Amino acid sequence: MVRQLNLPVGATRISEEQHFLHNVLLLLCFVIFVGVFSVMFYSIWKHRKSVGHKAANFHESVVVEVVWTIVPFIIVILMALPATKILVAQKDTTNADLTIKVTGYQWKWGYDYLKGEGEGLSFISTLDSSHRALSDAGAKGDVPNDYLLKVDNPLVVPEKQKIRIITTANDVIHAFAVPQFGIKQDAIPGFVRDTWFRAERTGDFYGQCQELCGKEHAYMPIHVKVLSAADYTAWVDTKKKEAAAKQDDPNKVWTLPDILARGERVYAANCAACHQANGKGAGPIKPLDGAAVVLDADHTKQIHVLLNGQNNGAMPSWKQLSDTDIAAVISYTKNSWSNKTGQLVQPAEVLAQRGK
Repeated sequence: MVRQLNLPVGATRISEEQHFLHNVLLLLCFVIFVGVFSVMFYSIWKHRKSVGHKAANFHESVVVEVVWTIVPFIIVILMALPATKILVAQKDTTNADLTIKVTGYQWKWGYDYLKGEGEGLSFISTLDSSHRALSDAGAKGDVPNDYLLKVDNPLVVPEKQKIRIITTANDVIHAFAVPQFGIKQDAIPGFVRDTWFRAERTGDFYGQCQELCGKEHAYMPIHVKVLSAADYTAWVDTKKKEAAAKQDDPNKVWTLPDILARGERVYAANCAACHQANGKGAGPIKPLDGAAVVLDADHTKQIHVLLNGQNNGAMPSWKQLSDTDIAAVISYTKNSWSNKTGQLVQPAEVLAQRGK
């Protein structure tokens, strides 16, 4: 568990400058506070009525008014100059070595490597299922240091390279923030915003969504893993091989046992957080066990729910999943718990419904 009173130690030059500016301005405000209140309390005590002082009667002093106008103005200018310098630097996203699109979903992050080494890689990052289970159990006893921060797929970037982050969202407003990088950028549906960072050292750095985005807002962590240039190249090669191996033919005909095994993994990673492992749902989340749309022999009904969402976003769209993953998780729900329908949904059925 992290307990700290100050900003975290920065891992980028801008975050270090932010930290320094924060400390300087805090010290300046403290000095002004002590100075003003010291003069005020001294004057009250020194000129109190009990020792014979009488209240003075005088009109305005032009000199005093000029001084207390000019001095604060100078202080504000001195504060604004370095702050403006840092703010302008934060917005300079040009000449990036690597560009990554970050998409906020309820309640996970999608990462697409658009330009630079790793171009074409794409994956979803969600809270580790063991941490969600620990939270559901009340997080009793010892909890790991990265409690509610561990994810299945961290965002991986190389050190000492300029990383441009383009943010958007699929459903509601989110905010991508990593304090040690000094970045926080809203992710807004239908809009794109950008920010950047250059990590000066390798390591694991964490953040969280900083815009209230629904009931699972607390379960939307950000994990950025910074690697050396050589290690990053090796990671890219590995991920591309994995992606090539996972390329599914949507026309492949699956057997029920095989697709159920895959569907169980997809459900655990993406659905169990809301619908629960037992399919019973919780609170406003509707159960899948015994649900009419799940039991229905018309597969297109459930396919459209996953592709388009429903209930004004309460059930988000899952069109970012592959045709095979959607077919697998639907088949899994149709054959789990008390839903022993024996129905099998093929990827080709999902492909046929995309865009309808």
